[in-house]
Amino acid sequence: MSGIRSAAERIALPILSRLDPELAHDAGLAGLGMMNRLWPAAAALPAALPQSPVNCLGLQFAHPLGLAAGFDKNADYLDALGALGFSHVELGTVTPRPQFGNPKPRMFRIPGSMALVNRMGFNNKGVDHLVGRLGLSRYTGIRGVSIGKNADTPLENAHQDYLACFDKVYAHASYVAINISSPNTARLRELQDRDGLERIVGGLLERRAAIEGQYGKRVPLLVKVAPDLDTEQIGALARHLKTLGIDGVIATNTSVSWRSLGLEMTDPPQGGISGAPLHRLSISVIAQLRAELGIDFPIVGVGGIVDARTALESLRAGANLIQIYTGFAYRGTKLLDEILNDVGGTMSINRATVLT
Repeated sequence: MSGIRSAAERIALPILSRLDPELAHDAGLAGLGMMNRLWPAAAALPAALPQSPVNCLGLQFAHPLGLAAGFDKNADYLDALGALGFSHVELGTVTPRPQFGNPKPRMFRIPGSMALVNRMGFNNKGVDHLVGRLGLSRYTGIRGVSIGKNADTPLENAHQDYLACFDKVYAHASYVAINISSPNTARLRELQDRDGLERIVGGLLERRAAIEGQYGKRVPLLVKVAPDLDTEQIGALARHLKTLGIDGVIATNTSVSWRSLGLEMTDPPQGGISGAPLHRLSISVIAQLRAELGIDFPIVGVGGIVDARTALESLRAGANLIQIYTGFAYRGTKLLDEILNDVGGTMSINRATVLT
């Protein structure tokens, strides 16, 4: 880790931890963006990173570790985040029109559990802004874009919002993630049932078939699923996705089940829980999906990866790729260094070994 970046983090992280979580998030991104502009070499990880390439979704990832959606919703800081060493950065969730999201405060820390609770509600500047930023970005890694619906769009018209976003991001995205599992947009999770999947996923797959020749590329489509599904629901979801022909699954989004996560709080804040307590639930869903979907189906594991051990556990549960969010918010680039250096060699384990 470069001396300038290390010193900056040692000063910044304790200060940011005392601010309102959403303000700290925004301030941290702004600081990273400024450092990347003023001292690009200082903001970046060393060039000699462990290389554990992963061929997945028809794409070449330098290694399995990426940044989950929600950290940079608008692609305003893609170059700065990409310089940190992620093999892929998932942007969004973005909606057709800009929206403020839910009222503040809407993000809360549980520091003793290395967890966050958020009820952001797809706050973003709209798909046109994101596309403009992607057009200016110099980041050469894998660019994922998570798409969703506006809060005021009726559920029966949700497919139109997903199609509108898909059409606009297609030229700039390496893959597109369909977010139908956030707990913070009313009734959104209902789209995970059979009818919702057919309307959303089926419509997007048809649109892709119609436009991929125009763009000269076939952008993979993934569905991000909730962790709060029982075994029967996961099985049904997996069968539906396989039948539809989706390219991959991201497991999982945030949880609303405090009891399942073993958390006890009087008057807990409403919203989705992320961070260390989610890990056990996330790897359970990953393992069930792997069993249902077979050895070759792409799975991105996200949820509670806060150190090298939890990264490896997600891979061993059956994930091809992994993503971090809350652990990164708490630990900064130290977490990237730890995973890439300590687990880098193990990340190249072949698929048969991972699944045993």
